[in-house]
Amino acid sequence: MRFDGHHHAVLEHSISLTEDYARELPERFGVLIEGGAFPSDQYVISSQIAWHGYDPAQGIHRINPRSGESHIRTDDITSYLEEHGQRIALVLLGGVNYYTGQFFEIEPITEAAHRNGSLVGVDLAHAAGNVPLLLHDWNVDFSVWCSYKYLNAGPGGPGSIFVHERHGRSFDLPRLSGWWGHDKETRFQMPDDFKPMQGAEGWQLSNPPILSMAALRASLDVFDRAGLGKLQTKSRRLTLFLEYLLGEKCPDISIMTPSDPSQRGAQLSLRIPGGRDVFDRLSARGVSTDWREPDVIRAAPVPLYNTFEDVFHFVEILFLALDR
Repeated sequence: MRFDGHHHAVLEHSISLTEDYARELPERFGVLIEGGAFPSDQYVISSQIAWHGYDPAQGIHRINPRSGESHIRTDDITSYLEEHGQRIALVLLGGVNYYTGQFFEIEPITEAAHRNGSLVGVDLAHAAGNVPLLLHDWNVDFSVWCSYKYLNAGPGGPGSIFVHERHGRSFDLPRLSGWWGHDKETRFQMPDDFKPMQGAEGWQLSNPPILSMAALRASLDVFDRAGLGKLQTKSRRLTLFLEYLLGEKCPDISIMTPSDPSQRGAQLSLRIPGGRDVFDRLSARGVSTDWREPDVIRAAPVPLYNTFEDVFHFVEILFLALDR
C-alpha cells in the first residue's frame, strides 16, 4: 500500500494499467462500471476514454439493478462479461456502492473478468476499514481508496493504491512518471530518465503529506489493536440490530442495502419519500447521518465508536422525526 494524494487522482493514474489492452486491441476500449457509480469514478472513466480518442458513450458499459430491485446481482455482472467481455478493457466497481451500501462479490467478478480478458480495478472508498478485503487473494489487478471515511484520517486524508504483484515488475506498462515513484537508490542523483520502483510504489507521483499521514497512522494503530475480525463481528451485529429495530419501529421505511450481511458493510441506505425534512430533524437532534438525493438517508453504525445503545436511540429519534 502506498499513499499519493486524493484517491480519485490516484485512480486516474492507475488506469494506465489498461492502456496496453486498448492499444493492442482497438475494439477493446470499454470500461464496465455499476450504474450509479460515484460521480468522480464516472468522470475519471469518461475523461480517460475521451483522452484516448474514443467516444465515452460507446466506451462506458453500465450494469444496473433489475427492474424493481435496488442492488446489482453478481450473476448479471458475470453474464454481461461472458457476453461482452471481448469489448471491455477494464471492470471498475466500487467495492461498497456509496448509495445503496452493496458490497460487491469481488472474487467471482474478478474471475469472470479475467476469463474474458479484462482487467479489474476496485474503488474501495466506502470499503476500506469497513469490510474485510483480500485484494491479492482475489486476484484484483489494482485498487484505490481514500482514508477519510472509515479509516478516520479526516478531510484531505491520503489516498492509497494497491497494484497486484504480477504487475509490480512490468516496467513497460505506461504510467505517469513521478518523482516519488523513481528508484530510491538513484532518486537523488537527479537522472533524466525515469526508473520506477517495483510494486505499487512505482506509481507514486509525489511525496506523501506528512501531517495527514500522522493522523492516518494513529487511526491504523487503533485498527491493529482492535482487530478487523472483531470489528467485523460487531459491525454485523450492530447493522443487524439496526435492521431489526427499523422493521419493528419504522416498517414503512424501505431499506435499499442488501439484507445478506456478507453483501454489505456498516451501512443501511433508507429510502424515505420527503426524507430531507426527516434528515434535517435528525441533524437538529444531534444525529449524524448522510443525505443523498432524491430520497435516501444513509445510516452507518460504525463498530469502532458506535454502540448498541446508539443504534437504539437513533431508531427512537428517527421514529419521532417520521411522525412529526
